[in-house]
Amino acid sequence: MGKTVAYLRASTGKQDLNNQKLEILEFGRKKDLKIDEFIQITVSSRMTSKQRRIDDLLERLSGSDALIVTELSRLGRSTAEVLSLVNGLIDRDIRVIIIKQNLDISKHDMSSKIIVTLFSLFGELERDLVSLRTKEALASKRKQGIRLGKPKGTIQKSKFDNDLERIKELLALGLSVRKISKVLGYSNHIGLNTYIKKRSIKESMSNLA
Repeated sequence: MGKTVAYLRASTGKQDLNNQKLEILEFGRKKDLKIDEFIQITVSSRMTSKQRRIDDLLERLSGSDALIVTELSRLGRSTAEVLSLVNGLIDRDIRVIIIKQNLDISKHDMSSKIIVTLFSLFGELERDLVSLRTKEALASKRKQGIRLGKPKGTIQKSKFDNDLERIKELLALGLSVRKISKVLGYSNHIGLNTYIKKRSIKESMSNLA
């Protein structure tokens, strides 16, 4: 018999967390279900999974364990994220209990299999709708004459920027890009070579000479 972990999340204030805890405890009393652990966090759903302690939650749960929440929306910031999380838990043989939606999902019965299938379909639908909305928004901007993307010639930040002066020094000493890559501890010289060419580093050094 695995453990039961309750996940509680509120955007602001401890009152909501307390209400969630009471609701879960009352549910456990009625169903004769012991709650072994509570994971509580006060943070916006817009934060990362690590900040929302979802990563921590997933590490604590293993096969035959159970997760209980008051409602689905506590688990994620979008339908797709919530569905992906729930499906992942079910695949790991973790029981998922959602009080408000009256769902008790495991992998072993037919009703759970139907719910998981529907979750997968809803997840695909959500991704398709997001993709469609994105495409429509981009098409609308193009019609308005708005240029999309970064201006041509824009140079983005690179991991090599921090070593730029050292790269110049080694180039001035006559080292090849491959050797410079080894000296600076880079695993591949191709990226460094592209960086040097895009920024015309050798040419700029020649002009200064």
